Amino acid sequence: MKTASYLIPALAVAVFFLIRADFLGRRRQIYVIKPISTLMVLAVALVSFLEPTRNAMYTIGVLLGLSFSMGGDIALMLKEHRKAFTVGLGLFLVAHIAYGVVFTFLGRFTAWDILSTVVLLVAAMGFYKLIRPNLGSLKGPVIGYILIISLMVSRAFSALASPVFTNGQALMIVVGALLFYFSDVILAANRFWKPWRYHSVGLALYYSGQLLIALAASYFV
Repeated sequence: MKTASYLIPALAVAVFFLIRADFLGRRRQIYVIKPISTLMVLAVALVSFLEPTRNAMYTIGVLLGLSFSMGGDIALMLKEHRKAFTVGLGLFLVAHIAYGVVFTFLGRFTAWDILSTVVLLVAAMGFYKLIRPNLGSLKGPVIGYILIISLMVSRAFSALASPVFTNGQALMIVVGALLFYFSDVILAANRFWKPWRYHSVGLALYYSGQLLIALAASYFV
C-alpha cells in the first residue's frame, strides 16, 4: 500500500466533522477543521516524494495548487468580510491555473480535447446564465473563474491519452477534477441561485477531488 493511503482514513474523519460543523453552523470548529483537512491533502501529495518512482513536476504543481486552495479555503470561511469571497475566488483561480499547467505539460493533446472543452464551456455558460442575475459586481470575476476551471477540467482529460500517467492515475486525475468542478457548482448555486440546506455535501466532493489529484502523485511507475 502506498504511504499516502494511510492518511485517507484521518482525512475522511476530519471531513465528516467538517461537514457536520458546517451543517450545524459551528463556525469555530470550521475554522480549525477546514485548514487541517487541507493540510492533510497537502501531506498526501508531499509523501509522494518518498516513493521510488515519482514525477517532481506533477507533485510540485499539485502542492502549489493545494497551497492556493488552502488560502481560498481560509478566505471563504471569513464570511463576515465583504471582500473575502472575491479573495477566495482569486486564490482558487490560481490553484486551477497551477493544476491546468501541470495537466497540460504532462498530458497529451488529442482531438477529443476539443470536444471536452466545448462541452464544458457550454455547460458552464448555461450555469452562468442561471446565476447571473444575483452576481452583481462579481460578473466579470465569475466569468473568468468559469473559463479557467473549465479549461482545467479539460486539461485533466488529456491525462487519459498521456504515456506519462498509468490508466489508474489518469482516472484519479479526471474524476478528481470533475469532483472539484461539481463542488464549485454547488457552492455557486447555493450562494447565487437557490440556498440549499444540504449544500455542505459540496465539501465531500471538494476534498474527494483534491485527494484524488494529490493521491495520483504516488502512482508513477
